[in-house]
Amino acid sequence: MVSDSFGNADYYTTLPGDTPAIVAGSFRISEAKLAEFNGLQPGAPLTPGTKLRLIPAPGPITGAKGTAVVDANGIPTSYVVEPDDTLGGITYRFGLTEEQLAEANKVPYAYEKGNTYFIRTGKHLQLQKNLVDSRSGTGTSVNNSFGQAIFYTTVDGDSLDSLGYKFRCTTDQLLQYNPSLTTDRPIPAGTKVRLMPGELKIDGAQGSFTADTEGIPLTYTTAPGDTERQIEARFKAPDLEWANRPLTGTDRVWYDFSDLPSGELAPGQTISLALNKPIHKGPS
Repeated sequence: MVSDSFGNADYYTTLPGDTPAIVAGSFRISEAKLAEFNGLQPGAPLTPGTKLRLIPAPGPITGAKGTAVVDANGIPTSYVVEPDDTLGGITYRFGLTEEQLAEANKVPYAYEKGNTYFIRTGKHLQLQKNLVDSRSGTGTSVNNSFGQAIFYTTVDGDSLDSLGYKFRCTTDQLLQYNPSLTTDRPIPAGTKVRLMPGELKIDGAQGSFTADTEGIPLTYTTAPGDTERQIEARFKAPDLEWANRPLTGTDRVWYDFSDLPSGELAPGQTISLALNKPIHKGPS
């Protein structure tokens, strides 16, 4: 059996006594798909030692018409998105789940969210992840009230790759959030790694904030040009609405906007970044 970096079986070499039904059942695919992937005739016996594909045969399919890079074992490693490709087509062609595709690319999700599309024409997608130390990822995390990990204390074996896969942060993001880290040096055990911009101001989130003794953000004071989406991104607070619901009325939130369609907030407002310490004012 040949598996990819996620443990998905992509190829299987038959043994005496194997039948299409046995092989298909073992790998939770239909006999029809097994036959399609390998050009088998229905009911044809399997010869021991035959290498069977458990993912679609190479080449374009509906929803994934581009060319993939394949390693020496036949495992697809990267892919460039073509026009009219779909997330479903890409994951089906390469035998991945949406979560695995997101992990390989060190992003939180692979589906469309907030008008940002992961599947875009010309985008270069990683289909596999690099090997990481088995000791990695066992350190201590600090989560905010939204359940998002915002700090992590490293253990022996941690690397930029292992942190990226675990917390869905690109290497560039980790280096940006943590100026002490570099690509040419290992991360010492016991290093507290920031997993969000936090103190790093970003476009659309230029204001100041307060935090508790663990560094968990509590409140934020808006600056000109700030938007809900960017504030949420800076502090890994995916739902400001629930921390800032009004006491009365039907408004979604109590704070004021300078431009509602873009989600731009009026400057000078102090809003909550914590679900466990919400600010519930009356509507402005």
